[in-house]
Amino acid sequence: MNGRGDDGQDRFERDLRERMAQDAAAVRPAAVPYPEIVRQGRAERRRRLAAAGAALIALAVVPATALAFTGDAGGGPSGHVTVGGGPTTSAAPRPPAGPAAPATPGQLADGITLADAATGLEQCLEYDRQRPGGADSARGSLGRAADYRILLAHRSIGNDNSPGDGRYIVAVKETPVPVRIICTVKNGETSGINAHVGADDDPARGPVVPDINGGKLYLQRLSSEGPWKLPYRWGSIGTVVDPRVARVTVSYGGATAEAALDHGWFAATGILERAVTKAPRIRGYDAEGTQVYDSDTDKSYDKPIP
Repeated sequence: MNGRGDDGQDRFERDLRERMAQDAAAVRPAAVPYPEIVRQGRAERRRRLAAAGAALIALAVVPATALAFTGDAGGGPSGHVTVGGGPTTSAAPRPPAGPAAPATPGQLADGITLADAATGLEQCLEYDRQRPGGADSARGSLGRAADYRILLAHRSIGNDNSPGDGRYIVAVKETPVPVRIICTVKNGETSGINAHVGADDDPARGPVVPDINGGKLYLQRLSSEGPWKLPYRWGSIGTVVDPRVARVTVSYGGATAEAALDHGWFAATGILERAVTKAPRIRGYDAEGTQVYDSDTDKSYDKPIP
């Protein structure tokens, strides 16, 4: 019996081990589906990137004026945001209009800007309003700076009668009556003004009329006051009466400058390198290049240097 009992016990143990092995295989977890997890992760990442991109696009199309950041004392944004619909601030008041610019850049010489010329012109007009016989004279006020156009601006060199270097500002206007101003500014102050009121277009003088006071721009000093300081910046202005005139040249001290034609005026400037005894020679030409005016034959034009 003991042998049979032992055999039965052995069979029981074998059966138990087989069943336990089968149960263990039945409860073993399945392999991890790694490819599926990777696929799902990539899909989720694409979804999040697409959502973020849509948010950036929506922000980009918001008008720039719809966001207003309030800065702190340090200049950085404080985090307060106003989105659209708020009150708009009115534009700052515009400064008074100044004179018009000349026809060509070369009419502003020696680094003088349009703003510089405008400031000088306003100073000249204020100077005229305040001086005796200025705005209250029979000719009346010279008007506002906005009424004018800058014709020429260049540096000036002082002489014995008016020491100190500065700049000349030449401005013209057409209405209600023609006015030409030559103003001298030194150290930021007006030191002299010459105003010609009325038309200077007498056809009897010829198709080109040099300004009667143009010597202020090309005469550094009178010949009796001693030698000039060279090199010397000079200018020449006048009116173009005949519409046939298409070109004006000004020759001074052996050099010739092409004049700018500006709304019925001519203006030229250059550098004088040597002493002279004669005033600038002015010539006018028509569109075909034929000379129609020569100041050497103009009896009203002062040719010798005084």
